[in-house]
Formats: sequence, C-alpha cells, structure tokens
Amino acid sequence: MDKRNFIKKGLLGSGIFASSATSGNILKNDIDEIEPLEALEADAATGYHTDKLENHSVLHKASSRGHANHGWLQSNHTFSFANYHNPERMHFGVLRVLNDDTVAEGRGFGLHPHDNMEIISIPLAGDLEHEDSMGNKATIRQGDIQVMSAGTGIMHSEYNKNKDQIVKFLQIWVYPNQRNVAPRYDQITLDVSQRHNRFQQILSPDPSAEGVWIHQDAWFYMGHFEQGIETSYSIKQTGNGVYIFVISGSVTVEGQQLETKDGFGIWDVTEIKLKATSADTEILLMDLSMSLN
Repeated sequence: MDKRNFIKKGLLGSGIFASSATSGNILKNDIDEIEPLEALEADAATGYHTDKLENHSVLHKASSRGHANHGWLQSNHTFSFANYHNPERMHFGVLRVLNDDTVAEGRGFGLHPHDNMEIISIPLAGDLEHEDSMGNKATIRQGDIQVMSAGTGIMHSEYNKNKDQIVKFLQIWVYPNQRNVAPRYDQITLDVSQRHNRFQQILSPDPSAEGVWIHQDAWFYMGHFEQGIETSYSIKQTGNGVYIFVISGSVTVEGQQLETKDGFGIWDVTEIKLKATSADTEILLMDLSMSLN
C-alpha cells in the first residue's frame, strides 16, 4: 500500500463546521480544513518522536498539546490537526487523532464528511446528539462509546442541544486496516462500575467481544482507580504499542509520572505496570498496531 495515498485519502474531506442547534443553519466557522496534504505527509512513517525517552516511549505533556479556541469549541490536540501542525506529532502507530473537546451550549459540528477512517467518540460530560447520512439519530452520554467506520464515505453532525451545560468528549481517529469498507455506525452503553480499580474493554477488532469494534488491530480500555492501586496490562499482540491518556488524576506508568491530560506511548514491550498516584484517577489505554501497512 502506498503510505502517502493512504494518509491523503484517510484525511481528505474531513472539514469541520459549526452550527447553531437552535437555528438549524449550518454555518462554516473559522475552523480550517485539515492541514494541506503536503504537510500531512511529513514524517508520516513513524510519528513518535517528541519528548522521546530512552525506553522506547514518548511523553506528551498536557501543556504541550495544540490548542484551538473557536469560541463555541475549545479543542486540545495531542496530534497534528487543523491549524495545529507538528511534524513530530503526526500519529502514534495507527492512532492519528486524539482531540480533547469542549462544546458550548447549543452549538456543535455541522454536517461534514469523512472517509477511510475509524472514528471513536467518548463522552466525558453532557449529551452529544448525532445524525448521519446512513439515517442514524442518537444521543451519546457519559458511559457511552460511539464508533463510525467511515469507509467509502459518510456525512455526519454532532450537536450539544442542551442550553444549560457544556459537552466534553474525546474524539479519536484510527487508521483502518481495510480501505473502502461499507460505512457503519454503532453505539453502546457500558456499565461503568465494571472499570472500578480495573480496566474495562471498550473497543476491539472482534464484533462479538465486549465494547464496540473497528477495522484495526486495536483494543481500548478505560479504568477508574483509587489512589495507590497498582495494576498491570499485557500487550495483545506482537508489534502493538500502548498509548495512555490520563483523563483525570495521576498515575505512574513504568516509572513515568503522568498528570491529568498527559499522554504516554510505549512500544517494544510485552507488559506495562501502572500505579494510581491520586484519587479518582481515570485512564484511557489504547493498545494498537504500530504499523501503517
């Protein structure tokens, strides 16, 4: 597969729009299209350099993320996205986008296209309403997981129709291991009590397994830990790495201290050890292929 075309096609047509949910008018705001294709090709083959540590790992501090203030949308980008371009932060393996978004009351992303990308949304607070070109209409809330296989192409919108509270959610893009699949939407509600002091699987490549599924060798987990709790995680398959995003609290991973909204990637290991160092520590763990082939 031509990696250049893969990256081009995966992000082509991913413009973002803003809309007032009360008026129903789709208005393009000042969020630009995804970076020019030439910029996206830069350093595309590896993408895990910034703050590279000696033990096959990379540290992305919360304060080092790209930030976009669009009034109605506050977005922090762990990896290059829209106006934030960092050639040392193109992706971590097949993990292409990790955006930490806050959407204002009554606002949202108007109808916009995607293709050949696996798109996962994890609500952290508030209600996000979804509509797409496949006829799906749904509301996702904290405890839900939403996934779209964009495949040959989809159009969708996401709105915060509540006038009295913001929406916070993680938007994650993963390169698929199959191109031009039939577009697909799925959403599930999980029992969040099952992640108390342990990791709960929320995503995998297996449609019959716990959580949603995607076209990629990737497994996602969420855990909510009390201070002092120690746990370990075994990597699912050879060639995969693990990227950990701290939603809240703090944790040490293989001796590396991580604070709220820090990201930490590690590869060429078979197991990692974690210890929560504060109360109410919530972690997203992503076990995924390091190869774009």
